[in-house]
Amino acid sequence: MTLLDTKPWLWLALLLALVVALAACARTPRPEENAPAGSPSPAPVAATEVPAPAPIDREALKSRLTAIQWKVTQESGTERAFTGEYWDNHADGIYVDIVDGTPLFSSKDKFDSGCGWPSFTQPLAESPLVEKNDLTHGMVRTEVRSKRADSHLGHVFDDGPKPTGLRYCINSASLRFVPVADLEKEGLGRFLPLFGQQPGAATSSDASAAKAGPTTETAVLAGGCFWGMEDLLRKIPGVLETDCGYTGGHLENPKYDDTHDSRSGHAEAVRIVFDPAKVSYDELLTWFFKIHDPTTLNRQGNDRGTQYRSAIFYANDAQKAAAEKAISVAESKWKKKVVTTLEPAAKWWPAEDYHQDYLVKNPRGYTCHYIRDL
Repeated sequence: MTLLDTKPWLWLALLLALVVALAACARTPRPEENAPAGSPSPAPVAATEVPAPAPIDREALKSRLTAIQWKVTQESGTERAFTGEYWDNHADGIYVDIVDGTPLFSSKDKFDSGCGWPSFTQPLAESPLVEKNDLTHGMVRTEVRSKRADSHLGHVFDDGPKPTGLRYCINSASLRFVPVADLEKEGLGRFLPLFGQQPGAATSSDASAAKAGPTTETAVLAGGCFWGMEDLLRKIPGVLETDCGYTGGHLENPKYDDTHDSRSGHAEAVRIVFDPAKVSYDELLTWFFKIHDPTTLNRQGNDRGTQYRSAIFYANDAQKAAAEKAISVAESKWKKKVVTTLEPAAKWWPAEDYHQDYLVKNPRGYTCHYIRDL
């Protein structure tokens, strides 16, 4: 006679214990758990009370949603990787619940995780998500759902970048994107400060100017490896576009390998297109001297060579004068001599595609840049 014949209750107890143990493995993370001690919290947006879920007219909802939106939000389905509308969206704005319009995520917290779905480090503070253990498909995961409409959104994992260490892996089909230009008219003007704007600040003349397109200026700055430089510069309010490239050398159409060992004379640089009404050239230079060390000649961190030099490539006399002033101010704040060079703007050669937005595509990639308190 076997043990199973004599004590079936023992096997049932063991099976129940195994199920409980698996459920306990499904993490219920909180964004603040992985934040480093003493780290500043993001600027809060005024919280609004989240009402209880309202009864949903499922027939009306099903007629409004697409088949994939219905499958994901109402049947806990998953869209195929790299097929959703927003996995590669880099525009600024707010992502709302496709079912009821509740704001859920900010583009400021979005990053390219390489997984093929929109990924965020945290939800908006005013819209906490509901987290549930998910033991389906032979996996132990933490499902996230919207609190008000109870829409299935996706899952949260512990492999995200700092400061939260979390990756909210969300289906595009669960979301609708509202660009910054439309926030106020959709009743989301309270989020404008996240993007360096104030609610109600636009006038009719401002609106006309916006339709015609903002007046822009371009700055070209070099401060070591362009991955880290671009990643910090692109986050400055008023910066519209950034791209990495090579400039200031003698070789035509240089490639990455041509710039190593200082062979081509080019500097790894970042070209910044900005709106001077929101951030001035002088302010950009202030940021420039905070995010790299201008006292190390032809070097930044472990990177050595003239391609890593600190340089300002000025486009006109006004930029040159502003750069001279910025260098003088930097001299008073850095203990060592500032070795930043002033060079006239030269032909711009875009870097290879894999260098563009490198740290967005590879959030754990190499960088020696950070913002200093000067």
